[in-house]
Amino acid sequence: MKQFLKITLASSIGLLIGVFSLILIVSVLASSGESKKITLDEEHILHLKLHGNIQDRVQESPFEIEGLMGEEASNIGLNTILSNIKKAKTDENIKGIYLDLGFLNAGFATLEEIRNVLLDFKESGKFIVSYSEIYTQRAYYLASVADDICIYSEGVLELKGLNSTAVFFTNALKKIGVEPQIIRHGKFKSAVEPFMLTEMSEANREQVKTFVNSIWEQFLKNVATERNLTIEQVNKMANNLEVKTALDAYDLGLVNHLFYKDELQNYFATLMGNEDEDEVKFLSLKKYNRVQNENIGEKLKKDKIAVIYAQGEILSGQGNETTIGSEQISKTIRKARKDNKVKAIVLRVNSPGGSALASDVIWREMKLAQEEKPVVVSMGDVAASGGYYISCAANKIYASPNSITGSIGVFGILMSFEELLTDKLGLTFDQVKTNRYADIGNPNRPLTSDEYDIIHESVVRIYDDFISKVAEGRNMNKTEVDNIGQGRVWTGSNAMNINLIDEYGGLDDAILGASKLANMTDYRIYEMPKQKNPFQILLTQLEEEVKISWVKSQLGDQYKYYKTLENLKDLNGVQARMPYQFVID
Repeated sequence: MKQFLKITLASSIGLLIGVFSLILIVSVLASSGESKKITLDEEHILHLKLHGNIQDRVQESPFEIEGLMGEEASNIGLNTILSNIKKAKTDENIKGIYLDLGFLNAGFATLEEIRNVLLDFKESGKFIVSYSEIYTQRAYYLASVADDICIYSEGVLELKGLNSTAVFFTNALKKIGVEPQIIRHGKFKSAVEPFMLTEMSEANREQVKTFVNSIWEQFLKNVATERNLTIEQVNKMANNLEVKTALDAYDLGLVNHLFYKDELQNYFATLMGNEDEDEVKFLSLKKYNRVQNENIGEKLKKDKIAVIYAQGEILSGQGNETTIGSEQISKTIRKARKDNKVKAIVLRVNSPGGSALASDVIWREMKLAQEEKPVVVSMGDVAASGGYYISCAANKIYASPNSITGSIGVFGILMSFEELLTDKLGLTFDQVKTNRYADIGNPNRPLTSDEYDIIHESVVRIYDDFISKVAEGRNMNKTEVDNIGQGRVWTGSNAMNINLIDEYGGLDDAILGASKLANMTDYRIYEMPKQKNPFQILLTQLEEEVKISWVKSQLGDQYKYYKTLENLKDLNGVQARMPYQFVID
């Protein structure tokens, strides 16, 4: 029966992928004529439907598969959101923005960048109206910039404060006979704690408390400012859980209107001066992205600022849109360095780190580029550990107050399966080796004290190299870096005070800063690395999406724990990465 179910499941998934592939091909053919630029000749409201994941950049595609994995593609590019809001500011046919918010999966630094460009949009005098049936704290943080915040009459607004929960696998691994062997340097390097402790160390608790409170303070300040409340009032609402219903949110001044969807439509008609709500025209982000920008000569400009996207874990090899491959990114930086038309480079980093070796490969190309032309780093939600490693050689570093950075430290982790394999499964092993350390790191047995010392020496050496490069790049001495290093995590607002970053700001600010360093006033943006054929990538992603969706359907909220254990297989060599399961709810 078990084998039958396996075969049935495999066949079903294969059939599903085949059907999706066929639909995909039809979509390509059907939409081949729809990717051209369009023009607006009537007044519209830009409908920003922000549901799901927001990434720095997503795979460009001449078509979208709507209705297969949800109403819209689950991944939205931050670059697309920002550029279209800026375009809408000066577009006379866009009269306002309808901010349609759902369950957002985005860090607070990403939300900060969107908030800032929306605040700039409001300078045009155009309106922003926000609406949702359920405002999560992230969604509300974004909505707080709106002129009118509307909520479904029986809806929910979440305001409870922030929480960061860590999961520990130590006892679970012990039960199945797996022994983690940890080699780390830095008392704050908490990435390995889930495999060696059953609760946070005091050092880790201290750093988590610091950066969570820092993000919450930024949340309170910005929400209070936009809603004409005090920080104390907003914090009290969260502390006492005063917002239990939509009416509570209205009475406390957090929203402007309690609307059913039909009432919202009538309200938009009023704002647009129309008597009939059916006359109001909305334009989706997807379609507005095809509207020709006013500056049609932008692409004709000779000089370029290269914006290189580096998002995801840092690994050796090629990588893809969601991982940073040392080979691909270093090659991209090198290409930008050697391009005479590229006068400055902006590296957009959104990474918790990864392989220390892969990070060093990228750092080398950053250093070479910085010696020839201005290099600026823009930090996204996370640019820590290896993410900071590849950033530290830049001329200037920009980050949001909510960016997570630092975590300057390294570690190694090996798993011994001896008890599981020998005591529980009854397997025994014998071997012949030519040299004493020929089997070092063999998972069939734990490390000897000599082997541990050898690996620990390597970890210390890499840490020393790490802080040396940070010291060089930030004009500090190694002792200063070590004092703020040791694996400790900081927010952007903390990092400013200890010289880990130079300026607050998002990607646009970093680009402007790069143009000033290069003495440029007339330039175009050149996004790198070049994206691959979207059709081939989507077929690959579709197969992976089916697999992931099935696993998620079985595990639900516990999927993140499965993902943590699955990632163990990628921990080759010494690691410079953030703590596992770094999630703020």
